[in-house]
Amino acid sequence: MIIAATTRCFANLPLEAAFERLNDLEFTHVEIIAHETEGHLKPSEIAADLDRAIAICRNTHRLTPVAYSVDIEAQGEEYYRQFAACCKLAKATRVVTVVVRASELGTPFNEEVERLQRMVAIAAMEEVVVAMLVETGRMSESPETAAVLCHHAKGLGICLDPSYFIYGRASPPSMEPILKYVRHVRLRDTKKDRFQVRVGQGEVEYSKLLANLSRYEYDRALSIDILPEPGVDQNAELRKFRLLLETLL
Repeated sequence: MIIAATTRCFANLPLEAAFERLNDLEFTHVEIIAHETEGHLKPSEIAADLDRAIAICRNTHRLTPVAYSVDIEAQGEEYYRQFAACCKLAKATRVVTVVVRASELGTPFNEEVERLQRMVAIAAMEEVVVAMLVETGRMSESPETAAVLCHHAKGLGICLDPSYFIYGRASPPSMEPILKYVRHVRLRDTKKDRFQVRVGQGEVEYSKLLANLSRYEYDRALSIDILPEPGVDQNAELRKFRLLLETLL
């Protein structure tokens, strides 16, 4: 498995500065956040000038990109046009995985299946894999439902973020239904009443998680995704988390 960090770990810095900071902290791999709101890159900008986006994402201060997290706000055909551009960016920078969000709860099941099937087909043309984030408040919040979506949208993978199985849950659901579909992992420490806490103060069982992933021969990224917080030494938290994961691999 590969230890990485998201550019969101330095959301308060420009993208190039975020790359530089992660490199200084001895990370070798990075997940680039391409969200229309609060992203270092915006899908609309990627679609408008793909060559510029490729140039930016190749200048990573020796970090190797392992995934793009894509969140598009456009509707209709423009949504798929921007997604296709993000997939072209991934291929051009030799990235296999593009993380996307499921639709909000209440979306008709068949409509969501059709959307995911189309995205998987678009990504496949660029030799890219779509990984759907398992996220509270979305159609993917239940591992069982997420697994069914993967079954219907052949080729769809899962982005596993254990925090969504702890925060706000009376008891964590089993991850077993989705483990075979996992193509990307995001990590932070979490408690039932707080989504992000200092490393070591939460309830994420990292050794158990890695053992479960190993059963399915998962060999991709473990992407640290800690948002900056006032009064917290972000550099120290990231360094501590990286060292913790290294001891478990």
